[in-house]
Amino acid sequence: MTALHEAAPSPATSTPLLEARDLTKYFAVHGARRGRAALPRLARPGQPGQPGQPGQPGRPGRPAGDGRVVHAVENVSLALDEARVTAVVGESGSGKSTLARLLCRLIKPTAGQLLLDGGPVPRSGRGRREYARQVQMVLQDPFSSLNPVHEVRYHLARPLQVHGLDEPGLSLDDAIAQLLERVALTPADQFLRKYPHELSGGQRQRVAIARALAVRPRVLLADEPVSMLDVSIRLGILNLLGDLRDRERLAILYITHDIASARYLADTIVVMYAGQVVESGPARTVTDQPSHPYTQLLLSAAPDPDRAGPPALDGRGAPPSLVRPPAGCRFHPRCPHAMAVCATAAPPGFDVAPGHMSACWLQARDLTAAQASPLRPRGASSKSPDDTSSNDEPGGGDDVSPDTR
Repeated sequence: MTALHEAAPSPATSTPLLEARDLTKYFAVHGARRGRAALPRLARPGQPGQPGQPGQPGRPGRPAGDGRVVHAVENVSLALDEARVTAVVGESGSGKSTLARLLCRLIKPTAGQLLLDGGPVPRSGRGRREYARQVQMVLQDPFSSLNPVHEVRYHLARPLQVHGLDEPGLSLDDAIAQLLERVALTPADQFLRKYPHELSGGQRQRVAIARALAVRPRVLLADEPVSMLDVSIRLGILNLLGDLRDRERLAILYITHDIASARYLADTIVVMYAGQVVESGPARTVTDQPSHPYTQLLLSAAPDPDRAGPPALDGRGAPPSLVRPPAGCRFHPRCPHAMAVCATAAPPGFDVAPGHMSACWLQARDLTAAQASPLRPRGASSKSPDDTSSNDEPGGGDDVSPDTR
């Protein structure tokens, strides 16, 4: 098996292939009240945002009336460049998969904008099909994403036929064989007539990647593509994604909760917590010099062969409720460095270094003494009285479920 290689820096293009600007997604909550739950009103440009967040137009407000919503993704902006891998890292419930589905247009955003090649995404039927051809997604579980009653040949032939991508002088079987060779499933004739249950986990995921490549996309969204695989075969899938970036110049979004694998595969790392981006920057910079306490917490929990003792986790507890997220910085109930300002105002994105952003008040230089005062005594528990976290789902223990219709 080949060794995992660190991502070599590659130059970014001036215009991203795919860009998200202030994407926001709320899901209505069942049982909030009779009928549909009301979605929160979004502040219009030129209007102030939430209380305690003056001068931030366009930020989503609190739910109107008695309606409750799940704040799955809020004001997320990122750019996917050609021949680069962008990793989105965070624990379960941080909004990573919802973000991928927004980028793939599987669900509609509550607010925000998607740009393809710098222009608005077309809304016509033909435009949507062309967008789907250029932006493909690889799901987490290949056994669920592949139809168990169809052979490998059917899974790869179907997208070629639907999008009319038959090449002159190349038979359908030859095109399918080329797809299998691109994902290192050789000889191809040994896999064409196999069903998903006859393949290993790594082979199924390679077939899923080959199916996405069949329509010649420019952007590949990989939603935790190795989390369902054995540790022994994860390396091959990561190397395959790196090879597709270098050889075919794909823009790849790699979603993972493993920040260690993100360091070695990605060019850029975006850290999400409770639906918001808390830090982003070059992969090596974010992992070698983490600025946000949550990023530091993720790194402290990652396996380190050079660490002699157990990891020192500075910040405990569970993610907050996304139905009733805490005011201010959403990480402040768990943060060991929380200050008074963290509980009242959401931090903006501070430029720590060129291309390195951190949404943390620790980076502010103009705080008053009252704002910078510790929220809790040093050495005290990170659990605060207003902590709405839950040990289970980010819903905070509410007996509700998001309405995704």
